[in-house]
Amino acid sequence: MTSPLPPAIFLMGPTASGKTGAAVELVQQLPLELISVDSALVFRGMDIGTAKPDQATLAQAPHLLIDIIDPTESYSAAQFRSDALQLMAEITSRGKVPLLVGGTMLYYQALQQGLSDLPQADPALRAELDAQAAEIGWPAMHAELARLDPPTAARLKPNDSQRIQRALEVIRLSGEPMSVLLARQTAEPLPYNLLKIALQPSERAALHQRIEQRFDLMLQQGLEAEVSRLRQQFPELHLNLPSMRCVGYRQMWEYQDGEVDYATMRDKGIFATRQLCKRQLTWLRGMDDTLEVECLAAGLTGRIRDLIQAFLPAPSQ
Repeated sequence: MTSPLPPAIFLMGPTASGKTGAAVELVQQLPLELISVDSALVFRGMDIGTAKPDQATLAQAPHLLIDIIDPTESYSAAQFRSDALQLMAEITSRGKVPLLVGGTMLYYQALQQGLSDLPQADPALRAELDAQAAEIGWPAMHAELARLDPPTAARLKPNDSQRIQRALEVIRLSGEPMSVLLARQTAEPLPYNLLKIALQPSERAALHQRIEQRFDLMLQQGLEAEVSRLRQQFPELHLNLPSMRCVGYRQMWEYQDGEVDYATMRDKGIFATRQLCKRQLTWLRGMDDTLEVECLAAGLTGRIRDLIQAFLPAPSQ
């Protein structure tokens, strides 16, 4: 039975799984328009370390929600949801189908499930939490979170200062754990008939090898010069901004500041990318109604195209 709702497609997968390459080919073969679902690609001037498609590729296959803010700014899941819904409606009105491609799983979740009614950030409380962390360390703050909100603490690393701070802030402002508030979230259902494609590797080691090769390519392409230019162009940049927490940028910054040598920077960058990949795969495993596609085998674009063609309504005569 044909859905009365317009179609939309999620093309999800871990880093280095081939999402972008497949999407660029698909948009030239099918009536699709691309929306980027990537919290790193929103930043202007951060091209090499984010594996942003080059200008020739973007001319061939435009991506919406790329290059929309400076690295000194931030972009929330709520902003993404609002922007994506507007763009999806515009694409649908043009008679095309939105293809949302990327690896920021929180954005997909926010778009499909909505956002919980969490309290707004409180700068004074954050300063207080920072001072406490400076005294006892973030692992001890994580232990405190584990006592107050075990489910949230279980998914955070002991040194994930930004998210630990936010979870503790929510508890102090609302009196309730973040996990409880998130479970209560309500939203209008997404007004689209969704096809959710998840690129999955049958062999994690092969994807890890791809990640290593890709990071080395970024170094060859000039990641060091890119970070130097960003630091010069934006003197107010610092390591706690979302842009500089992106994989590769933090490690290069530490190398430039003499905190680590080049080999250690490379190792840490590759390790951080693998950890990102692991978190992305964990999110994907927890998602409902996904069609899994092996991302390491040949013919990836063709297999995705077959799924999309079977999903899309037949064109009217």
